[in-house]
Amino acid sequence: MRRAFWVILILALLGAGAWFGVAWRLPYQGFSPPGVYVDIPHGASNRTVARLLKENGVIRSRIAFEVLARFRHHLRLKAGEYYFDHAETQSEVLDTIANGRVYTVQLVIPEGFDMFAIADLAAREGFLTREDFLAAARDPSPILDLAPGAPDLEGFLAPATYEFPRHVTGAEMTQAMVKRFRQIWATVVEPGAPPQDVTEVVTLASLVERETPQPSERPLIAGVFTNRLQRRMPLECDPTVIYALELAGRYGGTLEAADLRFASPYNTYLNKGLPPGPIANPGEASLRAAFAPQKTDYLYFVANTQGGHFFSKTLAEHNRNVARYRRLREEQEKKQSGDAPAEKSGTRGRPS
Repeated sequence: MRRAFWVILILALLGAGAWFGVAWRLPYQGFSPPGVYVDIPHGASNRTVARLLKENGVIRSRIAFEVLARFRHHLRLKAGEYYFDHAETQSEVLDTIANGRVYTVQLVIPEGFDMFAIADLAAREGFLTREDFLAAARDPSPILDLAPGAPDLEGFLAPATYEFPRHVTGAEMTQAMVKRFRQIWATVVEPGAPPQDVTEVVTLASLVERETPQPSERPLIAGVFTNRLQRRMPLECDPTVIYALELAGRYGGTLEAADLRFASPYNTYLNKGLPPGPIANPGEASLRAAFAPQKTDYLYFVANTQGGHFFSKTLAEHNRNVARYRRLREEQEKKQSGDAPAEKSGTRGRPS
């Protein structure tokens, strides 16, 4: 009897070992293509995690997963949404969750987008609603230690490629963007340079960003704006008017001559100096240009129809460049002969 007991016990142990070996080492997929999402809540126990994985067909055995998690007690399972799209062993599943490899989606924020454009993009990509993002972007608290005068997070939502989970909040999204801004700003500030008002620098950078797509021109345009500021000349920057209209919900996609009289502290045709805050989120090149503008005698610039600008020192010279620009535009439109009209000069075609 005693011998039979030990034989049965040994066989049982061997059977259990074989069963656990199969459960742990053989890949398993109990879900249908293309895959399954599993959301692990904060504070979930190993038992809860095992149950969720089993219910979604990710693991073969709930018990085997719990035992494996106990054996690897140094690993802590992390909350988040995980995506499984192929057969995996329980060890691989455990490593995925213990290392927090949550499912993320890429979001690319282009340079020069304002917070309204970012909100539209994030909503269009299905991350959150436009209103959720804007509610977070209108709260300047994440940046007030660096820029006490910031009215909101406009200008500090760094353009970059981000990886966000599907159910990100507006606060989480803007915090990631502000964190990236801080990283960029730390490389822009030159050692030994005189201290500058961060909000003013970022505001100037946002104007530069919206005025030219050419990185090589940005220090020069920053220099032109700096000259006008020093001479108490209005900046007469069209993008500031567009932003004023956006804030009021009145921008229809084109800027008309009558819009230049729109009453707003952001309208740099009506108000001298910089606007109250940034009008867009500048990239690193524009931040560097605004931090250290190029020294120049130029006071004016106008589009040259090639993506760049004609620069001038006097109003008379500038008016000649405006006439030149208009002539070039007419020639372009004639060459197109019935095609779609040439792109409107927008922010850079008006005499100052």
